Amino acid sequence: MNKIIKVRIFNIINTVQYDTDDIDLKADDFIMVDTCHSLELARVVTVDGFKDEGQNDENYKPLMAVARKATDKDIEEVCLRKEKEALTEGKKIVEQLKIEMKIILAKYNPAKGNFLIFFSAKEKVNFRNLVGKLGRCLRARVELRQVGPRDEAKLLGGIGKCGLTLCCRAFLKEFCPVSIKMAKQQGLSLNPTKISGICGRLLCCLTYENQEYAMVLKKMPKLRQLVKTSFGEGKVTGLNLLEETVKVKLIDSEVYHQLTIDQLDW
Repeated sequence: MNKIIKVRIFNIINTVQYDTDDIDLKADDFIMVDTCHSLELARVVTVDGFKDEGQNDENYKPLMAVARKATDKDIEEVCLRKEKEALTEGKKIVEQLKIEMKIILAKYNPAKGNFLIFFSAKEKVNFRNLVGKLGRCLRARVELRQVGPRDEAKLLGGIGKCGLTLCCRAFLKEFCPVSIKMAKQQGLSLNPTKISGICGRLLCCLTYENQEYAMVLKKMPKLRQLVKTSFGEGKVTGLNLLEETVKVKLIDSEVYHQLTIDQLDW
């Protein structure tokens, strides 16, 4: 005797009864079922009881049997398909409603059968109509979440100026505040195109060694400061923070010297 189970096939609101066909199943298991059109992913809702395999009632209609338990690959393929569908339909509806927003990414939760859709917008937008239309189109609960430029880059991923995967995508768990002062301390060009990431914000990596740069700066003279050297008095014209050396131009002379901070008096 096989168990009768109730399953919910994704995008179908009502539950459907299936025969387990001797497959050991319990509530919330993911399975593959035949819908007469194709194999579809479904979730076991309840295990109702048993049916009599020898039932010969002329009105009795045999239940369709569960094909198999769903694999991780089955679930992943269904999620990718549904997420692609949500993105396509979401962009269409946004265009129809003429909402000033950009749909970035859709995430499908197979356990709950709902969608989480990320979007970006320059200003606060009213997306109530979008949620309603998209929910009816996808036949699922839809939640929209607005994100900023840094989070958008983290969600989409990409290659940074260094030629490696974006830090926020690879390992950064949270964003740290980044300021233009950090770029100044490290002697970097203040050209926005050179110190900004693909998100348009200051590079996160400016924070990685900023504390060390700040410590070195405390030990060194400032630019254009007058200092005394064994060659005479001069003016600081350059700082090499990595080597902890200073470039000094002697007063009333075009002679330059690269000196360590131990060779200076100020």
